[in-house]
Amino acid sequence: MAEARVKARKESVFAERFGLFAECLLTGVWIAVASLGVVTHLAAFAAGARHLRRRIAHEGGGRREFAADFRAALRGGWIAGLLGWVAAGLAWTDVQAVRAGLPGGPLVGAAGLFALIGAAVAGMRAAAVWTPGDSWRALLAEAGRRTVLDPAGSFLLVGGAVLVGCSALLIAPLAVPVLGAVAAAAVAVEERHRRR
Repeated sequence: MAEARVKARKESVFAERFGLFAECLLTGVWIAVASLGVVTHLAAFAAGARHLRRRIAHEGGGRREFAADFRAALRGGWIAGLLGWVAAGLAWTDVQAVRAGLPGGPLVGAAGLFALIGAAVAGMRAAAVWTPGDSWRALLAEAGRRTVLDPAGSFLLVGGAVLVGCSALLIAPLAVPVLGAVAAAAVAVEERHRRR
């Protein structure tokens, strides 16, 4: 009798974890579809992270809640998304300076690349803790501080972004569901930082 309970408990833990993994993959698809608006990527990531936080807390939620969160995050999130593209454009300009052989180009290029990576990590960290009504400006400022003060968590998110990039290079459709795993990683990194 006791062995049956232990076995049932192990199976339920396995089922719960596999269900969460499947939910991450589905959330990645939702994030990718919501990101098709080019400047909506940060709002989509925030809605996906909020969906996963609800799922982890066993609060339910589904496609309708994701859509409602996405609309709420988009109110100020599109500006943050636009600024992300501006930062990417500046990094591209730095790379062109390095290629042109300008004096100091490699140093400027490296600084620009590190700044772009830091901005991307700060954006993911801000989106991971977003709730409706939050100010994106305050979220990004606080996430920037956490990015610097928690380098281990920041490196984990860089690794997740590299994983998405490698997935896109090897098997392009695989990059879509992996976005949900990166959102889950961002939620986990923020929870880890909160508990510390």
